Amino acid sequence: MKPTSTDDVFDLIDACTTSAALGAAMELGLFWLLEEQPSSVADVAQALGIPTTRCQYWLQLLASVGLVEQVPQGYAPSPTARAAILDAYSHETWAFLAREARDRFPAVHNLALYIGEPGSTWAAQGLTPPDYFAQISENPERARRFTRMLYEIHLPLADMVAQSLDMSGVDRLMDLGGGSGAVSLALLRRYPQVTAVVVDIANVCAAGREIAAEHGLEERITYHVADFLRDELPCGFDMVLQCDVGAYSEAVLPKLQATLNPDGRLVIVDQFALPSGIAPPSWLYWAFLASLENPGFTLTTAAEIRSRLRQAGFEVLSERTLPHREVWRWSSDWVVIEARR
Repeated sequence: MKPTSTDDVFDLIDACTTSAALGAAMELGLFWLLEEQPSSVADVAQALGIPTTRCQYWLQLLASVGLVEQVPQGYAPSPTARAAILDAYSHETWAFLAREARDRFPAVHNLALYIGEPGSTWAAQGLTPPDYFAQISENPERARRFTRMLYEIHLPLADMVAQSLDMSGVDRLMDLGGGSGAVSLALLRRYPQVTAVVVDIANVCAAGREIAAEHGLEERITYHVADFLRDELPCGFDMVLQCDVGAYSEAVLPKLQATLNPDGRLVIVDQFALPSGIAPPSWLYWAFLASLENPGFTLTTAAEIRSRLRQAGFEVLSERTLPHREVWRWSSDWVVIEARR
């Protein structure tokens, strides 16, 4: 929300409470409960185990921002909630996203006291930031929820990529850090000659295999367990795809050279910094949070990627922007950089 009045500024100051109320509604399933049947305050309080008076104020707060509305039977999802929440993603996806936001909240809770710290604001408060890689590596259920969440929110992007890529001469594709395989599955549906190998960690691969089987494509896609930053990678691919992965270090790119067949192509799809230190709009939230952990955090520019590709021995073929379409909260441009071995 961009404030236009003093009242708007007051609303922004109080937004952390509203955000917490919305996150609780996501995690507890309030909107899905009310979608089944409009309910009174007492019925909601009983169903979700909340003291009745507190529940009354909670529902009033959500009504004040237009997410629930009063009807003769009690409360129901508002038209905004139906369109922007219920019709957009599943309860499981929203609950996972709300939980992650709750995990990150300590970084900003006392921001005025710690924003001047020369190091990590987490460390200054004696806190440890969430380690998402460790969480999904160690917890199969969290990895399953994480992978299914990303599959759901990546579907529009996957369709855009599948429609835009030239797959001429591509029979075997490696989807590096591909998670659920959302992009690979979209490509397989469009190009029947292609088979794909998704490279990711074990728990993510297990969840991806379930998704591939649900879509009847398990015969054409395999999931190879590896930490691609450290482990050896399979070889013999006509194309390697990195879509929304963000790992383009000098250590990774030479490894990808070895995985490709002669004249094989590397395709990178991501959102990059504008001038160095300037985040694209959809990355600003994440960049600010990252700077609280590492004050020197910077986002990579497309020009830096092109330079690293050439240093790794690739021939940069093209750079283009995908046709603009809002994908989840990522409304900035998606850039496609294509290079050849």
